[in-house]
Amino acid sequence: MLSYYKRNEIALTPILFLIPGVLFFAVYVIIPIFQSLSISFYQWDGLGEAKYVGLRNYSELATDRAFEISLWNNIKWLALYLLAIPAGLFIALFLNQNVWGIRLYKSMFFFPFVLSQVVVGLVFSWFYLPREGLLNGFLGLFGAGPINVLGDPTLATYGIIAAGLWPQTAYCMILYLTGLNAVDPEQVEAARLDGAKGPKMLWYVILPQLKPATFIAFVVTIIGALRSFDLISIMTNGGPFGRTRVLSFYMFEKALSEYGFRMGYGSAIAVVLFLIMLCFIAYFLWQMYQDEKAARR
Repeated sequence: MLSYYKRNEIALTPILFLIPGVLFFAVYVIIPIFQSLSISFYQWDGLGEAKYVGLRNYSELATDRAFEISLWNNIKWLALYLLAIPAGLFIALFLNQNVWGIRLYKSMFFFPFVLSQVVVGLVFSWFYLPREGLLNGFLGLFGAGPINVLGDPTLATYGIIAAGLWPQTAYCMILYLTGLNAVDPEQVEAARLDGAKGPKMLWYVILPQLKPATFIAFVVTIIGALRSFDLISIMTNGGPFGRTRVLSFYMFEKALSEYGFRMGYGSAIAVVLFLIMLCFIAYFLWQMYQDEKAARR
């Protein structure tokens, strides 16, 4: 009888520890998701009475030019932000060595990760200044004219993405450095005896063992690209001419800024953004489940 109660106590302990986390997750994540979905069917200013309008907010999105620009900018963010993953991998491979001064190099590459996004935005805003900025000073050495990166509607989005890639690459580097510490040295040694080296060693021996780190890097990078807000707010505030808006920033403008207070329309944008994120994350989770299933066979 005593052993029976002991087994029940052991089984119950993890559940008791999980309950507070599950409650917080439900209150601050799950419930607001369903609230946003519900509000997206209403016309509401956040204070007065909400009026049910059905799918009108979503039909308006289909003809909203600003929403289209924001969506395309999110696609640009997503495509270019993924460059942080291979960049972080190659930096991690470079830093995963026992040479003199490697701790200093690791600190230098790690430094962007600890910076606030606001600080990163300010640093790159100064870097891009048309006259005093370091970028144009460097271009001037080669006789190139000054470029107003953040003032050019075609270049501004790419300039902000470049700023975001700096800390994101550092984050991916940390993930891969952690993963490289778990690489089986016996497999590496066996591959060397078989004559594998360079790209073959990386592709067939190292990368398969880095799948968990790669999965986390993909998920975090995709979420970071789709929810980008603070850099845009600091560097351009959506300009010039609204060309650097993304869905999260446009949602803020419509729902909460002084020009907005359209909670229903902002919630509709939030739902679209959530569904895009959900598609990517569900795909990666399914892919990882399939890999785990194949590994068990």
